[in-house]
Amino acid sequence: MSTNAPNPASGDEESTSNFPFVGWLRDVAPYIHSFREKTFVIAFAGELVKEIGLENIIEDIAMLHAMGMRIVLVHGIRPQIEEQLKLRKIKSKFGTSALNTYRITDAAALECVKEAAGELRLDIEAAFSRGLPNTPMAGSRISVISGNFITAMPVGVVDGVDYIHTGLVRKVDSTSITLSLDSNKIVLLSPLGFSPTGQAFNLAYEDVAASTAAALKADKLIFLSPYSGLRDADGELITELSLPQLQDYMSAHKELEIGLRGLLNISGRAVRSGVSRVHFLPCNQDGALLEELFTHDGIGMMLASSDIENLREANQDDVGGILQLTMPLEEEGILAARGQDVIERDIQRFSVIEHDRVLFGCAALFPFPNGVGELACLAVDPDVQGSGDGERLLKRIEMRAKQENIKKLFVLTTRTEHWFLKRGFKRATVDDLPEERKQIYNWDRKSMVLTKDL
Repeated sequence: MSTNAPNPASGDEESTSNFPFVGWLRDVAPYIHSFREKTFVIAFAGELVKEIGLENIIEDIAMLHAMGMRIVLVHGIRPQIEEQLKLRKIKSKFGTSALNTYRITDAAALECVKEAAGELRLDIEAAFSRGLPNTPMAGSRISVISGNFITAMPVGVVDGVDYIHTGLVRKVDSTSITLSLDSNKIVLLSPLGFSPTGQAFNLAYEDVAASTAAALKADKLIFLSPYSGLRDADGELITELSLPQLQDYMSAHKELEIGLRGLLNISGRAVRSGVSRVHFLPCNQDGALLEELFTHDGIGMMLASSDIENLREANQDDVGGILQLTMPLEEEGILAARGQDVIERDIQRFSVIEHDRVLFGCAALFPFPNGVGELACLAVDPDVQGSGDGERLLKRIEMRAKQENIKKLFVLTTRTEHWFLKRGFKRATVDDLPEERKQIYNWDRKSMVLTKDL
């Protein structure tokens, strides 16, 4: 799920165009500005190569690089290892611990790992080297660097099983990786590591990606994996989780397959180590990476830590902070006037974003009969414009609405129509309002009416 957007209270208006790509380019511009010079660790499972091939994902990553994003690319090789094992008529062997399933990599299997990793790494480097005219890679001139950036240690003997040449990440040479990124290179990491004695170890690509993202304090860690997303009690796909929510979910869902559980555990470790966001995307859907990064709703699930925890329901102590946010907008005519008494009366309908005990955003939900609700008083401090707080508040109100069995939201606005249109709202009329709300509609303000089905 994407999390960077303009401030909904900014009041900016946009001109229309007969060319759809103009509108699209304007829509993605805030994301491009926000992501420039940010460090992304992008990890894809070997299954992606089988499902959709390398060409499009490499073109998408090249586009991100051209936009100024610092890219570390990590690839998996599990199906490629299986191919090599079958060619040599070697049987796969696995062991399962409490946290994950690991391949038992003996000397023969290690040769298959090296063969698979080397072949796919060369294919990736070749794909980045394409520069034919009239293709998305034309004129790209992308330099890719790989090397012994990962120091590994053996898994060892676990529950009586010796994993031999299967290893874990011990250390990441973040200094060398950073120097390469500073030189405008894409860093390519294979799931292989080396001990100080020169031994090679077969690693999980998830471990390589998470450890690298943690060492770099990456802005985003993105996994394209074969696992389907998590679902809530109603069977709906979960799009956003905080670290405590993830821990609660995993405790309540013991049936999660062990590979997915291992991925989630590794991702939680990365967030606790300072990675800002972890995104989980399907590896079998072409364009998933771009859709996640450059659209409001995205396509996958996002894991974060404390920022989400600061998004909460309001209480009486928040009345003063809400007034400080809303009064300047009321004076400009962006928001309808609400006095302190009204906010105190309706405080349980508000959600707020708090950073270091200071409110930076608020929004309210008012229910009406027949499954209809009003999104009101959405305001974000102008000092944090573009941080995504407006979108997070909108998502919070939508979540509360669903919990209250509200099927449709409406909002009244005088200046920010386009912000809501970009986020799934549609134009409507006063006649579309609930009868109770229609009776108190302010004809002097002539607010535009927008609706969204949930």
